[in-house]
Amino acid sequence: MEIHSEIASFLAKTAENKKIILFDGVCNLCNSSVQFIIQHDKKDVFRFVAFQSELGKEICDYINVDSSKIDSIILYQPGVAYFYKSSAAIEISNELGGFFNLISILKILPEKFRNYIYDYIAKNRYKWYGKKESCMIPTPELKAKFL
Repeated sequence: MEIHSEIASFLAKTAENKKIILFDGVCNLCNSSVQFIIQHDKKDVFRFVAFQSELGKEICDYINVDSSKIDSIILYQPGVAYFYKSSAAIEISNELGGFFNLISILKILPEKFRNYIYDYIAKNRYKWYGKKESCMIPTPELKAKFL
């Protein structure tokens, strides 16, 4: 349990008032999505952690999610909630604001249906978009966005 309190304390200090996006660090589609979010995150809301990193694994353990069985992004707001699959994508788009708020109209569709489409894309993402040999290393300018 001590590790959980350490993670909670670390996240409270490092990501205070931030939402953490956990993503597949070797997936080209996921990395492109992270770059897109960073470019459009005008309010500096998000921080990013690869599932494959030690911190990513610790956060998943802390929120009781098996990252080895998840083909999804996770949006985690420390101490509040977490979202995954299509719900995470919708919540992220809402935070980006403007035109991206229109994506929330997808909430009218049943979550099971949205996640079926999400899972289909996730299952094929390496085949369609490829994957890297290792996680992306952020540039010095972007380093503050990654935990």
